[in-house]
Amino acid sequence: MKPRRKGRWLRRILRTFVVFIILFIIACFVFDHYVQFRKSDEQLKKFYANNGIAATIHYYESHGRKIRYVSVGDNRANGTLLFLHGSPGSMSFYSGRFRDNDIIEKFKIYAVDRPGYGYSGFGDPEPSIEKQTAMIRPILDSLNKAHRPVILVGSSYGASIACRMAMDYPDLVDGLVLTGPSLGPGLETYFWFTHIIESPAVRWFIPRLVRSANTEKVHHKKELEKMLPLWPKIKVPVAYLQGEKDNIIDTANAGFARKHLVNLPYLDIQFIEGREHRLAQFEWPRFKEAILKVYEKVER
Repeated sequence: MKPRRKGRWLRRILRTFVVFIILFIIACFVFDHYVQFRKSDEQLKKFYANNGIAATIHYYESHGRKIRYVSVGDNRANGTLLFLHGSPGSMSFYSGRFRDNDIIEKFKIYAVDRPGYGYSGFGDPEPSIEKQTAMIRPILDSLNKAHRPVILVGSSYGASIACRMAMDYPDLVDGLVLTGPSLGPGLETYFWFTHIIESPAVRWFIPRLVRSANTEKVHHKKELEKMLPLWPKIKVPVAYLQGEKDNIIDTANAGFARKHLVNLPYLDIQFIEGREHRLAQFEWPRFKEAILKVYEKVER
């Protein structure tokens, strides 16, 4: 190739590369602005008002972090539900479920934006499951006098948090409902770009939602390894639901649960035919049935 032609070819490649980088950065910022999987206080209040939901949004400080949560229903309810969303997600995901009379009649309900999501430091995650659990704990004790029984409903990564809370604070937890749960170290999908995104050279322009989810993903295996000696501490009824075609969390987690949850009075493992990972959006009747079953099994 002649030097002049080669120079033009290199300049063309360079221009194409620069344009690609600029478009990629613009796409990231657009994604960050429009795709956040969260609703503002004003949006949620409007939804609650339009649907006749007696809900109140709260903020509190815990371990140097500002945490947002919502409380729903009557303080005279017989029990308490705490919803813990997955990764990514926010407490907004559960808003439509607060209209279910079968649940409202029995439970005071709480849902929380976990650290790094929603309006709990969006894009600033907390990779430690133990620390996240400590940050969320006040909802059940110091901020509210949670009525017993207290049942934690954890989806995907939220199931890891729910289980850790039952391990660390057994006096606060009476039952667990786990959907698409990530329990065993390494028993989930890891993407080739996961560690690349954590690089300081790349992380600065990655959308905040992806940033939080990616940091949790990078540290999740080690965090679950820390929990391995603690599983015998869980001694409450547990319901486990998972899509039989789950493409995110390996169905081998069910075997892990059978092997490690050895001190339970009740363990119900169900695989839902034809479903993949997301269950809360598409399988609420089964979800609710599991909650009510655990409620029945709790020793009062």
